[in-house]
Amino acid sequence: MKAVILAGGSGTRLYPVTTIINKHLLPIYNKPMIYYPLSLVMLLRIKDVLFIVNPHDLENFQNLLKDGSHIGMNIKYKVQEKPNGLAEGLILAEDFIKNDSICYVLGDNIFFGHHLPKLMKEALKEIEHKGGAYIFGYYVKDPERFGVVEFDEYRNVISIEEKPKKPKSHYAVVGMYFYDNKAIEIAKNIKPSERGELEITSVNEEYLKRGKLRVKLLGRGFAWFDAGTHDSFLEAGEFVATIENKTGLMIGCIEEIAYKNGWITKEQLLKLANPLKKTEYGRYLIELAENS
Repeated sequence: MKAVILAGGSGTRLYPVTTIINKHLLPIYNKPMIYYPLSLVMLLRIKDVLFIVNPHDLENFQNLLKDGSHIGMNIKYKVQEKPNGLAEGLILAEDFIKNDSICYVLGDNIFFGHHLPKLMKEALKEIEHKGGAYIFGYYVKDPERFGVVEFDEYRNVISIEEKPKKPKSHYAVVGMYFYDNKAIEIAKNIKPSERGELEITSVNEEYLKRGKLRVKLLGRGFAWFDAGTHDSFLEAGEFVATIENKTGLMIGCIEEIAYKNGWITKEQLLKLANPLKKTEYGRYLIELAENS
């Protein structure tokens, strides 16, 4: 399986902050926002990642994450010329994905939960063995703001709608999807929505028509933030700060995950940490290396 992380878009909901900087590079507490979705992919031990970025943001992403070799990964970039919809990323990623299945993550979504890696690995195995698509639902009080999934008592998906006026459930579809390789061809054949975009919901609807769409619910033990608005951006930062200050453990620390995955050595971790030793982040990495 390969991963595709969408980090394009204009970030209009965060204006004027995003007038001159991509929202995915803004800090969620003590790390760039993009670290959080990247860390999810790393927890799945996926090394091959493609970032979909805007033309004018490409250099900034390359300066931040480079080619990924410093954390034992293979990171590539693909430019999305215009914000033509989330599903277009599947089409742009075709040459990168080739015949693999896909972990598809939105760059402004932040997740937390003790059993989250376990749930993601279960979804990965389902797709690799049975094909189809796997989505996640999260209970929200304002489902009309999101894509909404309706399911029966056996968790079989009945319907999925994008920002419905009369939602059929309170479960929003979060920005993390697992697809078999058929997702690329499906994305090529969907029609633009009324707002002129290729919607990811349309891809999911096609899987539903084929009887190949499954849902897993993230319960009360999980936190999910769509950090694309001022309020949710602030909430996400406060949540990360609270967890880290209470536990002394970091969320979304890509160097730590790379080290624990065995992708980099203790010496490589210290080399990454030393330039940052005056910061709390750098000291955390040094302590991790020294106490391992």
